[in-house]
Amino acid sequence: MLTFSVTLVRHGETQYNRDKLLQGQGVDTLLSPTGVDQCEAVGRRLSDVPFSHVFVSNLQRAVQTAEIILRNNAHCSHMDMALEPLLRERGFGVAEGRPKEDLKNMANAAGQACRDYTPPGGETLDQVRLRFKQFLRVLFQQMLDSHDASKLDDSSSATGSPDDGLHGASIHVLVVSHGAYIRVAVRHLVEDLKCTLPAGLKPSQLFSPCPNTGISRFVLTVSRSGPESRATLTAARCVFTNRKEHLEELAEKEV
Repeated sequence: MLTFSVTLVRHGETQYNRDKLLQGQGVDTLLSPTGVDQCEAVGRRLSDVPFSHVFVSNLQRAVQTAEIILRNNAHCSHMDMALEPLLRERGFGVAEGRPKEDLKNMANAAGQACRDYTPPGGETLDQVRLRFKQFLRVLFQQMLDSHDASKLDDSSSATGSPDDGLHGASIHVLVVSHGAYIRVAVRHLVEDLKCTLPAGLKPSQLFSPCPNTGISRFVLTVSRSGPESRATLTAARCVFTNRKEHLEELAEKEV
C-alpha cells in the first residue's frame, strides 16, 4: 500500500474572474496582477511542502499559477510539471466569454438550477466527474509505478503537524486546476469515494465555491489488486477544503 497527500489549488485570479465572465476551456487567459500576488501568497504558504509530483491543467492560468508556486518552494523549485488536459476547467459551451449572469438566465429559462444546467456545447457535471475519475486512475497508477511502497518509511519524510495532512505521508502531490472542476472533484471524493471528513466540518464549507488560489487537501491510500495488479483506492481522508488564509495578507495591504 502507498499513502500520499494530494493538495488541490485553484489558479489565481484572471481579469475574466474579476469581471465575472465565464472562461471554461475556450477562453485561455493569463493571470491578472492580483492573481499573480495571490499565487505568490499561496506559494509562500506551500513553500515547505516537498512535492514529488506536480499535475497541472494545460490552460495558461493554471500553468502560470503552478510556476509561481514551484518558484517559491524550498524543495522543488526546478521540478518539471505534468500538463494534464484531464484537469481542464468545465466546458461551458456557448456561455464562455459571457457574463455569469447570462448562464443564470439560461438556467432559469430552462427551469434548472444554475449549478446543474449545461449550456449548449458545454460539459455536463457527469462528464466533468468522468474526467476526474480518469485523472485519478492516471494518478494512482503513476504513484504505484514510481514508488516502491515496500521500501517507503512514512515517518522518514513526515512534515508539518498531524492536522495538516502531511504528517505520516511519504509522498506529496500538487494538483493545480479550476474552480468548477475542483468543486466536482471534491464531491466525487466525498460522496462517491466516501472519504472520511474532519470533525465539525459543515457541508456548506465542504462544497462551497473554491476561491482563487484556494487550497484543499486529501490523504489517499492505494494498492494493487486483481490479476492485472491495477491501482485501487483503499482509503481516503479529507483534511480541509477551500482554505484561503494566505490571502488575508493581501487584503490587509489593500486596506
